[in-house]
Amino acid sequence: MQVDVRLTEHKIWFRYNSKNSYSIAALMPLVEAGIAREPKDGIMLYSFASAQAEEVYREVAGAAVDAVYIAGGPHPSALPEEVLEHFDFVVIGEGEETLPELLQVLREGRDPGTVKGIAYRHKRQGRVMITEKRAPVDLDRYPPFSKILAPLEISRGCPWGCTYCQTPRLFGTCMRHRSIPIIARYARRHRDIRFTSPNSLAYGSDGRAPRLEKVQVLLKTLAEQKKPIYFGTFPSEVRPDFVSPAALEIIVKYCANRSLSLGGQSGSPVVLRSIGRGHGLTEIQEACELALDYGLVPQVDLIFGLPSEQEADQRMSLDLVRWIAARGGKVRAHRFTPLPGTPLAATQPAPLAPDVEACLGKMALEGRLTGSW
Repeated sequence: MQVDVRLTEHKIWFRYNSKNSYSIAALMPLVEAGIAREPKDGIMLYSFASAQAEEVYREVAGAAVDAVYIAGGPHPSALPEEVLEHFDFVVIGEGEETLPELLQVLREGRDPGTVKGIAYRHKRQGRVMITEKRAPVDLDRYPPFSKILAPLEISRGCPWGCTYCQTPRLFGTCMRHRSIPIIARYARRHRDIRFTSPNSLAYGSDGRAPRLEKVQVLLKTLAEQKKPIYFGTFPSEVRPDFVSPAALEIIVKYCANRSLSLGGQSGSPVVLRSIGRGHGLTEIQEACELALDYGLVPQVDLIFGLPSEQEADQRMSLDLVRWIAARGGKVRAHRFTPLPGTPLAATQPAPLAPDVEACLGKMALEGRLTGSW
């Protein structure tokens, strides 16, 4: 519904859970709000992904509080009409500018239709209104965190547009980066320095080709703080085609890494092309070999059950799992989940061949495989 009361006296709350802590960390400096672990009277702010959607809907439906509910994050941004069956407003895409403006408009009793980047249900007409899209934010204008510490978000956006991924649909295909002085300022608050990025080795670049001189200046500057630096490890990763001797020399010189997270996704060249990865199997294997040469354990993410997979493709991915494990690397295997807002949103996972699933389950039990098995 459209709220037509003044909200000046209403308390604002972020609904906290461990899965949305990074979003809250980024938005808390911009909004005077408390932390809630259950719905409270006032204005309730939720950020959630598709995996949490049904749980969130049940909580909101069962809450006996006087609240205005505002949702943001990957799932609400992709499916605002669905979310508005349970929420009053949806912030679509980035929230740094949209959320504070929306809250101000609501507290002053003004028309929410003037706020770019939101969806809401018109009070009289009953239909969903989606306002004009907001331009991407300049990351340097907004702190990465304040009271709640989080890994440093150094880049946002991705130009590759992989068909299973929400990142380019949520943050755009033009890569943006925080400047080194801003990153260094916030790094001082960490005991060890970790990052979030769609591709750490793309720092300072357009995301299509590395600019390692930018990466080197970033890490050299942070190394002056004499703290452990973890670059290209969870919760970040690197693309296999960005891994080179020059890149790894920079990492081992300045960082405390003992591993390197690689987004491989499939061992089938056909599947890699179909999902738009922009690299092949050779690049995955070469990146693993190079990481091992430099004393780093490759940790490779793979997805099983992508819609275009045939049994032969799955066995190629299984062969890659075995190849990585035999060399001392690790694999995080995931079952494909169609995500809203992506080109594969309406598809179904390909069934796994029984022998492939049995082998993956056995490897998981033996501790040679992590992920959703």
